[in-house]
Amino acid sequence: MALLEIRNVSRRFGDFLAVDNVSLEVGAGEFFTLVGPSGCGKTTLLRMIAGFDQPDTGQIVLEGKNLEGTPPEARNVHTVFQSYALFPHMTVEQNIAFPLRMAKTADDQIKPRVAEALEDVRLADKGKRYPHELSGGQRQRVALARALVNRPKLLLLDEPLAALDAKLKEQMQLELIELQREVGVTFIYVTHDQGEALALSHRIAVMNHGIIEQLDEPSKVYGFPKNRFVADFIGTCNLWEGTVTSAGERDFVLDLDGIGTARAIPNTTTKAMPQPGQRGCLTLRPEKLRIAADLAPLPEENSAAGKVHDFLYLGDVTIYIVNLDQGARIEAMLPNAASGRTRFFEVGDPVKIAWRVDAGHFIDG
Repeated sequence: MALLEIRNVSRRFGDFLAVDNVSLEVGAGEFFTLVGPSGCGKTTLLRMIAGFDQPDTGQIVLEGKNLEGTPPEARNVHTVFQSYALFPHMTVEQNIAFPLRMAKTADDQIKPRVAEALEDVRLADKGKRYPHELSGGQRQRVALARALVNRPKLLLLDEPLAALDAKLKEQMQLELIELQREVGVTFIYVTHDQGEALALSHRIAVMNHGIIEQLDEPSKVYGFPKNRFVADFIGTCNLWEGTVTSAGERDFVLDLDGIGTARAIPNTTTKAMPQPGQRGCLTLRPEKLRIAADLAPLPEENSAAGKVHDFLYLGDVTIYIVNLDQGARIEAMLPNAASGRTRFFEVGDPVKIAWRVDAGHFIDG
């Protein structure tokens, strides 16, 4: 049985339908992430799980118990907010002890449990300090320790890393993964950051306009998007419109707008072979493309030619924006792996691109 079940839950604010008949299950010990743009319903859903808001229809069930009418403090669920919500007049130890005191935990049990929580988040030497004496990452860890000190069944995290700089955010992502593995508490994580969702999660639910567009493992959401919204929202993706011109036993041929003829294989998830005349979209991640001044395409590759329109140097990789001869614009990625200074293509350089027949993912419609 799933630890948490969301059954046909909807929530409306006036004329705005924030959550639209959502159903999902979260297993014990899972790191589950809700990701989507602002206003997609992910925070509203999190607030209903926490008990800060109530669904108009549907049920939220934790360990087989319907939570309808159960106040937040009576649910075995804790929430970590983006603002951390630490008490500035309390020390780190006092902040962490607060939920234990609210639960009327015996005094002789509080000190060892606070010490254990501090060890979990590697802040054993910071217990006597106040929040203003800590870095942003340390305050985040105190908020986590406070939420975990009485071992809830479920920990809800609402954009907890949004206020951190890029380097600290990456460090905290690694610490969150390790912490979740160590304590074994189920995490439900809300973020608008696609990279964060891919890096942290066992499974991802991509939300848009109050519904779940796709729910799957990160690699499948990234590699096999269910529709154009997911393909475009999760990471960087080339989206090429086209019409199927012929279909064989293993692959089919597309006439791609602004690119020309290309071969592809059926959608890996549905296995259905597109038929001639069918419109659709071929999705292709930039790292799946080869780009060179000159290249001979392999038998299982498609190819096209164009000129570099611009490029974006990102340190470990460079993204090239290429205007193809037939009108389309694509993005291709090259790793900057060579020793010494990497030689870049310049704007205006002629290039050729190629991609494997099975590198693209065809979306119907």
